[in-house]
Amino acid sequence: MSIRNLLLRGYFSRRERDIEYFRRHPIEVQESMLRSRIRGGLHTEFGWRYNLAKVDSVAKFQSMVEVFDYDSFKPYIMRMFDGVRNVSTRGRVKLYARSSGTTSDRSKYLPITKKSLWWNHTLGMRDVATIYAGNNPKSKIFDGKPLTLAGSLSTEQGNTVGDLSAVLTQQSSFWSGWFREPRIEVATHPDFERKAAMICEECLDKNITSIAGVPSWNLTLMRRVLEHTGAKNILEVWPNMELFIHGGVEFTPYRKSFEEIFPSAEMKYMETYNASEGFFAIADDPSRDDMLLMLDYGTFYEFRQGDNIVPLEGVKCGEIYAMLITSNNGLWRYEIGDTVKFTSTDPYRIRFAGRTRQYINVFGEELIVDNSDHALVRACEATGAHVGEYSVAPCYMGVDKKGAHEWFVEFVTPPKDMGQFVEVLDRELRAINSDYDAKRVTTLELPIMRVVKHGLFLKWLVKRKKNKVPRLMNNRAVADDIIAMAKEGELV
Repeated sequence: MSIRNLLLRGYFSRRERDIEYFRRHPIEVQESMLRSRIRGGLHTEFGWRYNLAKVDSVAKFQSMVEVFDYDSFKPYIMRMFDGVRNVSTRGRVKLYARSSGTTSDRSKYLPITKKSLWWNHTLGMRDVATIYAGNNPKSKIFDGKPLTLAGSLSTEQGNTVGDLSAVLTQQSSFWSGWFREPRIEVATHPDFERKAAMICEECLDKNITSIAGVPSWNLTLMRRVLEHTGAKNILEVWPNMELFIHGGVEFTPYRKSFEEIFPSAEMKYMETYNASEGFFAIADDPSRDDMLLMLDYGTFYEFRQGDNIVPLEGVKCGEIYAMLITSNNGLWRYEIGDTVKFTSTDPYRIRFAGRTRQYINVFGEELIVDNSDHALVRACEATGAHVGEYSVAPCYMGVDKKGAHEWFVEFVTPPKDMGQFVEVLDRELRAINSDYDAKRVTTLELPIMRVVKHGLFLKWLVKRKKNKVPRLMNNRAVADDIIAMAKEGELV
């Protein structure tokens, strides 16, 4: 093991005691986070409006401060964006993560303060290294460098705006370039095809030991590397690669593709929950499929189920909640639009369960992403199929016909029997969702399957400047867009 590896291990391991502390004292740590946020908001427009000086408990905080989503919190963000100081956080905020989301706006602008940049996002990635090193004591990951695929940046009204990955890459200390590839100007290049070509030009001779980011874009990049080199798999290009740090979407549909590109039992996959609104969770136990909720990053959490909103101590295992945050980025009681399922409360562990607005309930079926992902896995297992991307839209009822769900699916490996695939998919959905089962009797036909040829979803992502394909939609906006973009033979 190299001196570099030993030094970096020592640096990252200093956080282990802090992580263990919030595992054992979660409520105390969360109350401390709320007190810190209250102190930080006292001398702001938001603090004066909601009289934060009078808040001395979680209960009073919940009674005095209303709940926000992006549309209702947007006036505060826009004042910050216009250069006004001390709006919902102290000082001037000049960094913004641009997120597509599912709001009335085409894009959301989410503030990133200097405090949240370091004590939330940067500390989160440091903890990823801490946890991975602790779980893999013989790892040589620090002998090499991570390959980081970032988005693009722009300047608007004197503010730096871009994908979260691009903002974090640009704002990293200059010396971090010694430990990361590619160069910042390459990582944040706005044209993906050119970016991929430049990465191939300058990184193939580097000792790349890990990659990080959204699965869809990283998978596309890895395929470009294989095309460029003629290699059969990525380990022929970067033989010391051992870790993919992923997040943003459910990894299950992508796992088989990554296992084919990295054909080694030694390759590790580590999930993180690093959203534009903050860094929230890390998969700390390789034997589990959930993530540890990180409680000391300057975020106070609340969870909504229906009309009931509870702090951390009020959640129950097995239940799905919409997540609200009060954070050091200036967001207050802000519902981020994600749902999570708690798998443990000692310590607190979660699984991403989908978007609050990504579901289908056109016919009263209440279908969520957790349902669709589960059913797809079972259908693939039964038919030998392998799904790359998918999106589902409603087919509306007519005077003389029932409604249906239209599935647009890109197969890496098509099913041996498409009819069986659809039957298993439908059966699994009926088994795990009683509302869907009831509507299948009265108003819904079997799912309609539309096979999307390889590359069409990527073309849609590039055209719409998105990072993720929406899984479930209550309208046909994405479906009709895909149909309109498809050339002959790209959509069956």
